[in-house]
Amino acid sequence: MTGTLLTFPDPQQISLSIRASALIFADPESQKLLSLIERVAPSEATAYIKGETGTGKELVARHIHSLSPRRKGPFAAINCGAFSETLVESELFGYERGAFTGAVGSKTGWFESANGGTLFLDEIGDLPLSTQVKLLRVLQEREIVRIGSRKPTPIDVRLIAATNVNLEEAVKAGRFREDLYYRINVVPIPLAPLRERPGDILPLVEHFISIYKGRLHTKEPELHSDTIRLLLEYPWPGNIRELENTIHRALLVCDGNILRPTNLNLPITLPKNTFQDCLGSNDQASEDLCMLEKLFEQFFEQGHDELHELVQKKLVLQAYDHSRQNQVQAAKLLGISRNVLRTQLKHFGVID
Repeated sequence: MTGTLLTFPDPQQISLSIRASALIFADPESQKLLSLIERVAPSEATAYIKGETGTGKELVARHIHSLSPRRKGPFAAINCGAFSETLVESELFGYERGAFTGAVGSKTGWFESANGGTLFLDEIGDLPLSTQVKLLRVLQEREIVRIGSRKPTPIDVRLIAATNVNLEEAVKAGRFREDLYYRINVVPIPLAPLRERPGDILPLVEHFISIYKGRLHTKEPELHSDTIRLLLEYPWPGNIRELENTIHRALLVCDGNILRPTNLNLPITLPKNTFQDCLGSNDQASEDLCMLEKLFEQFFEQGHDELHELVQKKLVLQAYDHSRQNQVQAAKLLGISRNVLRTQLKHFGVID
């Protein structure tokens, strides 16, 4: 494996609940990302990580923190979409006793908890507009006011924000404040999806196999060549998180020393309008019927006006070629009579 591998232990140190998180910098796109991180990490600038769900935005944020002068301070991460509109402000800024019904004591918010370190606000686009106003003031004044208090508390926190939505579109739609957008978009860090950095896939697979084989007490399997091809060709809509879960499951169901494509349980994805090309090729059949069934499921979803005709033609011609144009053997392979086979061969223009 080439490139850089970074792993981040869970701060709770709970052995079996730790996700096998890893940030890989093997692909050229990831190398560019690493170069950008190394340039901006030592600064105090607010960073804005843009990327799809599952691409590792929190891992990038942790790496920025680890390379910054604040590395010895706390790193606090909060998902802004995990709290209701009534709770998110108390979580961010804290509250005083009696501030609202149920506030039987004072509580420190995440900004105060991260004092001297880094606060990572994931899915910042989910913040309600009323909270966005208060967050903007916190970033401008470098102080927070707990709910139920009139006393400002100075804070020394570096903010890293992230989202999987397009904040520019959210600003145009009025769902996100333009002034807050410019305040957090000081250092934009685009995080490419896994399908656009294929050089990271196999190193990640290697890492996840190493982690989960130890937890599951299994031997490290060899990757079948078709498995490698599928891993590299699959688009990974769930990105690194999906890849991790796929490898975890594959090791659970693998019953030998070889990890096969069926162990991955991935849907076969083909570009639209490629059915004719697939049937027109001389490629051998799929590894087993399970793979074939998944292939047909994909064809059904795409739709094709001549599906039955094309499948029948491919099947007959393959059997005929496999039997070296021996009609008796080809008919036997297909489980039909020779007369039926001859009729089909004539229909497809193979014989007169």
